[in-house]
Amino acid sequence: MSRFTPEEKVKLARNPARPGTADFIGALFTGFFEQRGDRLCGEDASILGGIARFHGRPVTVIGHRKGKNLEENLRCNFGMPSPEGYRKAQRLMKQAEKFGRPIITFVDTPGAYPGKEAEERGQGEAIAQCLALMSALEVPVISVITGEGNSGGALALAVANRVLMLEHAVYSVLSPEGFASILWKDASRAEEACGVMKLTAQDLRRGGIVQGVLREPEGGAHTDWEAMFRTVDAALTKELAALDKLKGPALAKQRYDMFRAMGQNLPPAGREEP
Repeated sequence: MSRFTPEEKVKLARNPARPGTADFIGALFTGFFEQRGDRLCGEDASILGGIARFHGRPVTVIGHRKGKNLEENLRCNFGMPSPEGYRKAQRLMKQAEKFGRPIITFVDTPGAYPGKEAEERGQGEAIAQCLALMSALEVPVISVITGEGNSGGALALAVANRVLMLEHAVYSVLSPEGFASILWKDASRAEEACGVMKLTAQDLRRGGIVQGVLREPEGGAHTDWEAMFRTVDAALTKELAALDKLKGPALAKQRYDMFRAMGQNLPPAGREEP
């Protein structure tokens, strides 16, 4: 059992010193060529994506980007994408399928940007289109939740054949603060919400929501980036090799069947597995 409580894991997942998408791309891939813009409205820096090689194999890599300092945070909107970001992701996914490239995504977002201007430009529709597109892709898709994975803003990049989580990452329908505000009308009860939401990697693995939990260095991923990179590299190599046995429609069917089965093995309410 983890020595960290759910609320402590949320704090670890939000630690700004954890490696982000740009760090994983720089460490695990070669020849990364970033692609920008949604070919409709503009560029959204909170989604980073492009073409790269993984151990010599062409792949498409897409992920949320929060930034490492205040200037980058503001430019990337603290990792909260607008519709342009999700449309850019769709463009890259369609391109990947056209050329037969596996897709690897890194998820780390507080959620999609909820501002008025994002809604005016079709935020909900852009997320829905991502979900629909990923559901039908006929190339291997692997998602790695590296920090926060909140709301539809996270799920938009996580409809994958394999969903992996770092040991102290979190994945949930919304933030603990939002959950507490809705359920108890009191955002100050966010820590209590963490224990109710079953948002840890261990909870989600038991329910079949994620297919693998990647061990972090002692104290969290931010304490030893190189060790974390080695772990993720080994996991991606293993999962890609397994998915290579499936082709075309079989990949889409496996993804569909996996999502249909999610949550079937959760223990009854009020009971915890040992």
